[in-house]
Amino acid sequence: MNLMKSIRIGTRNSPLALWQAREVARKLQNKNFKTEIVPIISSGDKNLTQPLYTLGITGIFTKDLDIALLNDEIDIAVHSLKDVPTNLPKGIKMISVLERDFPQDVLVRNSRSKNIDLKDLKIATSSLRRRAFWLKEFPGTEFSDIRGNVQTRLKKLEEGVADATLFSLAGLKRMNLDIQYEFLPFMLSAPSQGVVGIAGHEDKTEINEILKNISDSQTEICTNIERTFLNTLEGGCTAPIGAFAEINDNNEVRFLGRISSLNGENTIETDEIFQYNSSDNFGEKLAQKVLNNGGKELMSIIKMSL
Repeated sequence: MNLMKSIRIGTRNSPLALWQAREVARKLQNKNFKTEIVPIISSGDKNLTQPLYTLGITGIFTKDLDIALLNDEIDIAVHSLKDVPTNLPKGIKMISVLERDFPQDVLVRNSRSKNIDLKDLKIATSSLRRRAFWLKEFPGTEFSDIRGNVQTRLKKLEEGVADATLFSLAGLKRMNLDIQYEFLPFMLSAPSQGVVGIAGHEDKTEINEILKNISDSQTEICTNIERTFLNTLEGGCTAPIGAFAEINDNNEVRFLGRISSLNGENTIETDEIFQYNSSDNFGEKLAQKVLNNGGKELMSIIKMSL
């Protein structure tokens, strides 16, 4: 690759997305590559013609960046990996992941709700997973929807949309926000939560080779297991699914997986420790186990209720 040419890094325009793009730029610059950050403003009016988006994927947070990649407006796209659909459009693939930092979900309360018991809190979240996993512990909780970036959601919370909301801890840490939060041991993370993922165009082999140099191999193994688990369970349907894999230096993986009914009443969980090797598709095997253990019926009930 011509080193005089900058690698164009596509990103959404939110403060968190820009932080992630700068982190990727920093890692590439450390390897002596020039970079340029290209914010892509999300817009519904881009001309979406076939066969550009052949798979009809509806990744709400990734669509505009996918189009920019396919139109050669950017060389790579930086995402929160948990927002990236497990099926990508034709021509695009996940090339690289940065080392995972904070996978957990945490609870943030507004200033008036510091002393309310968890079971009595009114919770603002638009995540099916967070709602279902919370209801498993505290049936009867009242929810409200909340959207927007971290700062917008904090403002809405203080304005009284609810007593508390749930955030990915990675987002709070990356924004360097000095706010109080609580860990929730019962909340299992979304697959690949806390991971910055980099997508590329499969034709750009030279740039993709460069990206592989900044990928974290342990995070790659764990997120592949989590995303394959999700993909095998979902079959194209959104459902309350949690997954988290950790690998140690002896290649031993601990995997936690969970699927839950929308009301949290019916949950199937798996907690396994195994020796990793690259030839077994562990994500698929673990998901098949869950599907055969009542997961198929649970998924069909979820599909009917959505």
